[in-house]
Amino acid sequence: MTTYSFRLYVAGNTERSKAAEVNLRFLCDARLSGTYEVEVIDAAERPDLAEEGRILATPTVIRLAPTPQRRVIGDLSDHDRAAVALGLPVLEEPSSERPRR
Repeated sequence: MTTYSFRLYVAGNTERSKAAEVNLRFLCDARLSGTYEVEVIDAAERPDLAEEGRILATPTVIRLAPTPQRRVIGDLSDHDRAAVALGLPVLEEPSSERPRR
């Protein structure tokens, strides 16, 4: 089973920062079933880590594992688009057919 690792850079305790974390955790819960870890870094409190991560805008999420790394900037409110950009597994569509008796 693959473990996914994410680093989310935010700037303070803003609505956009909170939304990004909530949306990331929602995506992970829905698509990764507990096989993930999320580290949240406040770039305002840790500018050294933001510089090291080459963060130009917040919120930014980096998928660290599995490789290759992927980055998405924004609050991840478009769940489908964010999932594709982060390379998350596709949700299985429920069958539209009724079970046969």
